[in-house]
Amino acid sequence: MVTLVTCPTCGEQSAYTPDNPYRPFCSERCKLIDLGQWATESYRIPQTGIPETPEDEQ
Repeated sequence: MVTLVTCPTCGEQSAYTPDNPYRPFCSERCKLIDLGQWATESYRIPQTGIPETPEDEQ
């Protein structure tokens, strides 16, 4: 049985198997697009809480 997943970049269905070296992406192109989004900081992980700085401790 082949597990199909939705490509995070383009939304197409792709096989999630060892035969797909780009999983969970459908292609190298989609994988590189996603990597580029992280590299240009288009994706960001939200910060929880405000970090303490030396000025806050005074």
